[in-house]
Amino acid sequence: MRQAGLHFLQIPGPSAVPGRILRAISAQTIDHRGPDFATVGKRALDGLKTIFRTDEHVIIYPASGTGAWEAALVNTLSPGDRVLMFETGHFATLWKKIAEKLQLKAEFIEGDWRGGADPDQIEARLAADKGHEIKAVCVVHNETSTGSVSPIAAVRKAMDAANHPALFMVDTISGLASLDYRHDEWGVDVTVSGSQKGLMLPPGISFNAVSKKALAAHKTAKLQRSYWDWADMLGPNATGYFPYTPSTNLLYGLNEAIDMLHEEGLENVFARHARHGTAARAAVRHWGLEVLCTQQGQESGVLTAVLMPEGHSADQFRASTLKHFNISLGNGLSKVADRVFRIGHLGDFNDLMLVATLAGVEMGLKKAGVPHSPGGVGAAMEVLHDLELKDMAAE
Repeated sequence: MRQAGLHFLQIPGPSAVPGRILRAISAQTIDHRGPDFATVGKRALDGLKTIFRTDEHVIIYPASGTGAWEAALVNTLSPGDRVLMFETGHFATLWKKIAEKLQLKAEFIEGDWRGGADPDQIEARLAADKGHEIKAVCVVHNETSTGSVSPIAAVRKAMDAANHPALFMVDTISGLASLDYRHDEWGVDVTVSGSQKGLMLPPGISFNAVSKKALAAHKTAKLQRSYWDWADMLGPNATGYFPYTPSTNLLYGLNEAIDMLHEEGLENVFARHARHGTAARAAVRHWGLEVLCTQQGQESGVLTAVLMPEGHSADQFRASTLKHFNISLGNGLSKVADRVFRIGHLGDFNDLMLVATLAGVEMGLKKAGVPHSPGGVGAAMEVLHDLELKDMAAE
């Protein structure tokens, strides 16, 4: 039976695609080797630099974020190299598995999935690596499975304090264009991201932002690569072209997304996401439920992961809420499967959409018989009101 009204896609990515971007994508495909394409490609490549906040190269792949993970590793490392990673959640774990499949020695600093990477632990491990066997440190910026954010600038300071030469690689697939991110200023060597989160595009393109140090490492790296090779990309990219068929229509959408982000202003985009994260957590806590991320200051503005009460299935709750209220919520992954649901509040998203989303969750809790205290939506509205007054006073 058809359900009237909009479907609320409130998973933490892919995010809903705005009409402006859909219309841009719907333009007629053009010859990707013809003279008109150079303008499209160059605009995308240059525009991305303003989002990553870098003056260095950003490489675009027709691939998911998983491809960009692999590209970061194979372009800079050699078989048997040791990489240090931090267990922030499901996606950090997947990146580690890719490293192991590529014959790298991936070492995990264990985490409890309730916060971001700990710079002190990273510094201590690097300081103990007197022979500099660790060739790269890999950290997930916004861990989509848990709703926690790693302090990337602090990790860079920890690496510098240990006086360690390892490359610094960061996955900000779900953080870019939603949370403050500064590739150059934070001393990141390879940043990995994708199209389907804060950039508001469908899945299908992913990115590596690359430092000069990473390009130098590329010259001696011995892991096999072909499709992912930066060297093949950089020559054609200089004039706006690609060595193989790019995702032409997604690049149309990417250029529109970059325009939209700058029209709003990146600082305003970051503030909006932070405000929505604060309000969502207020609702969860009013309901008497527990936010998965327990590290104050590391909670995400992109999503809120919520622990279900003991004895209640998160997946059954999500299925019931989808059936009755036409809202999709994110599922718990691996270690927190069926224990957590995730509320996405990212992309082209405003206060009214957040309130409607939280209303859907609260109605879903009641319908599914999940113990909670009603009034979480009101608590979120109070937070939004208070933050608006605070912003007005600061102007």
